[in-house]
Amino acid sequence: MDSEIFEKLPPTKLFFRLAIPSMITMAFGALYQIADGLFVGRFIGEDALAAVNLIMPIIMIVFGFANLIATGASVRISVLLGEKNREEASKVFTFTLKVIFLISCIIGVTGYIFAEPFVHFLAPGATEQAIEYGITYTRVYAAFSPLMLIYHATDNYLRACGKERLSMWLGIGTQALNIVLDVILIVFLGQGVWAAAFTSCIAMALGSVISLVLFRKKRMDLYYVKGKIEKAIFFRILANGSSEFFSSISMSIMSIVFNFFLLKYGGTTGMAAFSVIMYVDGIIGMLVFGMADSLQPAISYCYGAGLMSKVKAIFRRIIIGAIVLSAASLLFMMFLGQYVAPLFVKPEDTELLAVSIIGMKLFSLSYLTGWVDMCFSSYFTALERPARSMLTSFFGTLVFPITALFILTPFLKLNGVWLSSLASCTVSAIFTIMLYLTMDEKNRTTP
Repeated sequence: MDSEIFEKLPPTKLFFRLAIPSMITMAFGALYQIADGLFVGRFIGEDALAAVNLIMPIIMIVFGFANLIATGASVRISVLLGEKNREEASKVFTFTLKVIFLISCIIGVTGYIFAEPFVHFLAPGATEQAIEYGITYTRVYAAFSPLMLIYHATDNYLRACGKERLSMWLGIGTQALNIVLDVILIVFLGQGVWAAAFTSCIAMALGSVISLVLFRKKRMDLYYVKGKIEKAIFFRILANGSSEFFSSISMSIMSIVFNFFLLKYGGTTGMAAFSVIMYVDGIIGMLVFGMADSLQPAISYCYGAGLMSKVKAIFRRIIIGAIVLSAASLLFMMFLGQYVAPLFVKPEDTELLAVSIIGMKLFSLSYLTGWVDMCFSSYFTALERPARSMLTSFFGTLVFPITALFILTPFLKLNGVWLSSLASCTVSAIFTIMLYLTMDEKNRTTP
């Protein structure tokens, strides 16, 4: 079985074998997001950029439903593969794919029908043009919803099979296709926001089809089988994936909350500046997330196989890697962000450019402690500790950030929005480490 590499390879070699392909995939995904923002901001305008920033949290919530099931299932699958129970792992894989497809169909129909009132509800104070763009963007994504969610789910399953390089090339291919279509439709043909949504959707839909074909005929450790899984197992899957789901939900909720504060203290310009910062932050944050997430199947597999010393060795390498990446990211955004921001802004939008550069410098300070939640939450999930992972997500991505916004913005206005990330990440890091230190000793490790 390909998943046996989790057991056979030494920790350092395994770390690089898994982390590098995942980080490359995440980097390309973030570069695509940057390219998409560049095309929208430079060739369509500020209202379009604000609209995409407005709708993206909702799209991430939808993707969160797929991650809820797929992440929890991936943990259970990896543990089962570690126990050498391939048939039961495949049953979990098949059943959860069916559930994800059913949920995505329901979400797609609902999103298409109620797009207009929903966008109006989300965007008090936004321009009519931004609202119109938001409705269009939402409906295109809703139409492609079934295959979009499948794409995100199968990526988890490919990595659980030890197919991290295949996952990487599939991710790079879909993102490259996306950029090529953006250039054709937006730059050369002058199409609007619908084209930005369509190119993303069609690329991921193609990726879903390819992924589904790859699991046919027992080519990999997972394959399609008949039968259902026990209710207790399914609820355990939901519990294991709940922290990642809640993290996606709460981060999306926070983006919506951020938008309210941004509109209050910075108007549409502030919201567009936040979008620029998130495009740059995307490539940085996703590198750390991709690294931690890529090792999750290995930790779960080794945990299932009873190799706790290897679990701890892998986690130590994750922490060291996160610290190095975060330090480099802080320096990049602090000193080079001013050269990146102009890529997303029309030359005449001087106010938007100035606000974006200031926001980047202040927001970059959050990298000092922002890596802690990502690493430890992933570790808790991999060891099937859903309660600790959920608490990490709940407080780190919702309670502490909202509290920081309400405390800082009355005094610092727009700058308080940017600095709230530093405040909330620092408090959350302390809270998460306390959760870790109260675990049973055999599951703890010293970085």
